[in-house]
Amino acid sequence: MVQRTHLTGARVVLPEGVVDHGRVTVEGTRIAAVGPAPDATHGQADPAHGQTDPAHGHADPVQGQADSAAAHGGRALDLPGGWIVPGFVDLHVHGGGGASFSAGTPEESMTAIRTHRAHGTTTMLASTVTGDLDDLARQAATLSELVEQGELAGIHFEGPFISPHRCGAHQPSLLRAPDPADVRKLVDAARGTARMMTLAPELPGGLESVRLLADSGVLAAVGHTDSTYEATIEAIRAGATVATHLFNAMPSLLHRTPGPVAALLEDERVTVELINDGTHLHPAMLELAFHRAGADRVAFITDAMGAAGMSDGRYPLGPMEVEVKEGVARISGGPTAGSIAGSTLTLDRAFRRAVTIDGLGVVETVRAMSATPARLLGIADRVGSVEVGKDADLVVLDDDFRLRGVMRRGAWVVHPELD
Repeated sequence: MVQRTHLTGARVVLPEGVVDHGRVTVEGTRIAAVGPAPDATHGQADPAHGQTDPAHGHADPVQGQADSAAAHGGRALDLPGGWIVPGFVDLHVHGGGGASFSAGTPEESMTAIRTHRAHGTTTMLASTVTGDLDDLARQAATLSELVEQGELAGIHFEGPFISPHRCGAHQPSLLRAPDPADVRKLVDAARGTARMMTLAPELPGGLESVRLLADSGVLAAVGHTDSTYEATIEAIRAGATVATHLFNAMPSLLHRTPGPVAALLEDERVTVELINDGTHLHPAMLELAFHRAGADRVAFITDAMGAAGMSDGRYPLGPMEVEVKEGVARISGGPTAGSIAGSTLTLDRAFRRAVTIDGLGVVETVRAMSATPARLLGIADRVGSVEVGKDADLVVLDDDFRLRGVMRRGAWVVHPELD
């Protein structure tokens, strides 16, 4: 018998707005009905919670009315004062819980996956770190099995095809130009599970590799690049559609040399990643990105390494060692010592910061956290929004936007306990 659960009393964030005192009915692994609770008056959510985006407002209750039969029977869980938002989708995460995807073992990968799930990320790509090609191919083979099992949404290769001038936390001695044959080797090693590759398009073979990726159905991402404005436009025309952690590891936006930032922001075909941890970006730059690109082209990411969800200390990041102090990760030795090495961010913290500190609206934050990356990955028919028929991937937040519950495919990862 299919289990049925009714989540009631919370504000439910739908693609078209917010339902106060809403109800989400889950049957098995899917969302069966969404709308206002039977005894609730449908109306706008409290504008004091930072909903300044014009999309916020009355949500159409038709989903809840269309399937009233699903509202009868089952268990009810009342969540007064809470919020229900779709599970988060992270395009760019290297590890967490003391574990790294680059370790190349199912055990470490599952530790990282479970860590981020407990913080609301119900869908994620596993990001690699620059390494030897054969080693990266072995990692891809292991990670592809987790994709096939439904634990991951795909693989993101970050490096080794990046600029030595913008290598960040990647080991300089292992970098190489993006020869299309090498690019093809990694894509083939992933056995159809490669979803994105970050490269510097100005390097020899860069544009050819962008075209190869686009033709193979793999997202070509511009990042860790020393590209000019003009060269970045060429890459976009060749098929690049993602900006890897915009502003970071690329030339700054200058008045006479706008560089890749301007080209990536201005093109409607490009989705820009942002790391909203208070370290990687000044709030003014986040505001600029949202003003120019909008929530439909912004994807919040963590770029998290193994220290996410852990205390300060030393952690591996691929072949490098990272030291975390006060939550900030930096390379601890070698030619890139002192460089920021990813983050210790989780997406629940990024969500709360966006709404309570950056002043973004809840609806637009949800789009950047869930809907936009889901659409980019081509899985918006299953995840990324609270809609009937989609996977029951849900995050419960309290009135102060702190995480209280996580559901993935109808099963509680973190059971909500609201005051």
